[in-house]
Amino acid sequence: MVSMFRWLAFLFVVLLVLAGGAYVAAGRTTPATIVIDQPGGPIGQQGTLQFTAGSSRGFFTKLEASLEQNGKTFPLFDQAAPAADGVTVKHVDADHLQVTRPIGKTVMPDLQQGPAKITVTAVRQSLLRIRDVTTTVSKDIQVRLEPPRIAVLSTKHYLNHGGSEFVVYRATPPDVESGVRVGDVEYRGYPAAGAGLPGADVKVAFFGLLHDQPLNAPVVAFARDAAGNEAHVSFIDNVFEKPFRKSRIPIDDKFLGRVVPEILSHSPQVKVDDPNNLLAGFLKVNGDLRRINADQILALAKTSQPEILWHGPFIQLGNSQVEAAFADARTYIYNGKEVDQQTHLGFDLAVTANVPVLAANSGKVVNADWLGIYGNCVIIDHGLGVSSLYGHLSSIDVKVGDTVNKGQVLGRSGMTGLAGGDHLHFTMLVGGHPVNPVEWWDSHWIQDRVERKLRDAGAPAPAPAATR
Repeated sequence: MVSMFRWLAFLFVVLLVLAGGAYVAAGRTTPATIVIDQPGGPIGQQGTLQFTAGSSRGFFTKLEASLEQNGKTFPLFDQAAPAADGVTVKHVDADHLQVTRPIGKTVMPDLQQGPAKITVTAVRQSLLRIRDVTTTVSKDIQVRLEPPRIAVLSTKHYLNHGGSEFVVYRATPPDVESGVRVGDVEYRGYPAAGAGLPGADVKVAFFGLLHDQPLNAPVVAFARDAAGNEAHVSFIDNVFEKPFRKSRIPIDDKFLGRVVPEILSHSPQVKVDDPNNLLAGFLKVNGDLRRINADQILALAKTSQPEILWHGPFIQLGNSQVEAAFADARTYIYNGKEVDQQTHLGFDLAVTANVPVLAANSGKVVNADWLGIYGNCVIIDHGLGVSSLYGHLSSIDVKVGDTVNKGQVLGRSGMTGLAGGDHLHFTMLVGGHPVNPVEWWDSHWIQDRVERKLRDAGAPAPAPAATR
């Protein structure tokens, strides 16, 4: 009898040990994973919560999210409750769920300016379902409900259709995104230190009224924080219409045979069903490739240096004759029929063949290679979003990254790309958008539209050109 009791006691101890071991082992079950993907910064009137939770077969006994602020808790998600408006739950894969829902003052009226914390909790059952294993992840965020402030400091802002302008303004806090918006086109603002002005909150921006935008396109200086709050102010004194010319350009098989195959050989991104159909190839080049090149130029503008690299007026190719002006509306004629229409966004400047092409002003080379319709092409960044383009060159004498001075030889004129004869295609770019070069060639325009505003805002007077 005594031995039986001893045996039962021993068995009881073994079971306790096994149960304890199973419980401990269950506690070591791999916990669920949680990654809070959004918000990536402050939230404001609007925002997005997105988190991804992982568990075997995507099963959770509990999955919740909440926002805490000033001692108050805002429920954001509860797997056990009916889905609220705007909440989406999807399987990223067999083991992961992704939850997305709107957050911000618009959907959470009691949210206040200041710090807050998002917490996500996931619970999964352990092996043999003996115990629950809990994972909790929190993220501190900022709620910003007050818009930034912006004030224009410079005066006398006038825009020509197709032309450029310059503004000095103050945006606070200093780290907000800011610039000028013309219609739906935004131009980046830069710290004014790059133009010789003091003050961390003082910014400058070049911008333009593009040839295809209406004269009444709204123009505002804006400041926008990471939460999407924006302040903006109008500041343009007047806008002037500038008539653009129209021209008819005859093209023939000889021209097509010279330019189309060569351009297509450099442009694998353009697909032509029948390479022998030169007119079809021309239309692809003149349309699709032209748009591709415009996007490439826009991308280059995003790397512009945050300081003025140029000085004084830009120089026109010496003794050149203007063959085509900015924003000429061209109709292309083939065998007596209109086959295409495009806008010529630059100046075609002709001298004699194969003449040296000089840098219109100082800057840094950001393109020195074939560029679609422009053939051999050099683009110089002059800083603060301003650049100049030199197309159809027969040869290039600089490379990307070179610093060039005003008047330095970049290459020689030619007829590469979509050119009917030897000439230089020249244009100015602001934020990567073509603008009328005539203003930039004008010393009075440079003095009044740029240098005067900088001087009035406290920048030192530019040094005489001879001392540079």
